[in-house]
Amino acid sequence: MAVKLRLKRMGAKQKPFYRIIVADSRSPRDGRFIETVGTYDPIKNTDNITVKEDRVAYWLDNGAQPTDTVKSLLSKTGVWATYKNSKVKKSSK
Repeated sequence: MAVKLRLKRMGAKQKPFYRIIVADSRSPRDGRFIETVGTYDPIKNTDNITVKEDRVAYWLDNGAQPTDTVKSLLSKTGVWATYKNSKVKKSSK
């Protein structure tokens, strides 16, 4: 089962709001998912991104692949750099 970190669209027409979810890659965008690990609100002036860092790190360690958009959101919050640094430290031991 290929697991992905991706966005699920919520909100009303012309007012998008996204949840960052963990889902099987075969399920539809707004369909079945495993867990919600964050949110993203593009409407606010400062891109409001909230992420459960421990859960994101858990899923990335277990092989979940983030989409390009989610990867850029994680890098904005600093979670992606933290994950990469911890991965480098683990491989050097």
